Amino acid sequence: MTDDGQLIARLGALRTEHRDLDAAIGALGRDGAADQLQLARLKKRKLRLRDEIALIEDQLIPDIIA
Repeated sequence: MTDDGQLIARLGALRTEHRDLDAAIGALGRDGAADQLQLARLKKRKLRLRDEIALIEDQLIPDIIA
């Protein structure tokens, strides 16, 4: 598999995990007695995933110098 292929596969896995975390955060948020520490940890993990997704997307999209 090429480097781009590996990045695309990793990107897909990260997006899936990000979507799953979003659903978990939503479910915990709807629960009135949600564990605030767990909720904060999930949100922090989701932010880290978003940053990693952006980094990989930047690597896949070539810079265009005008």
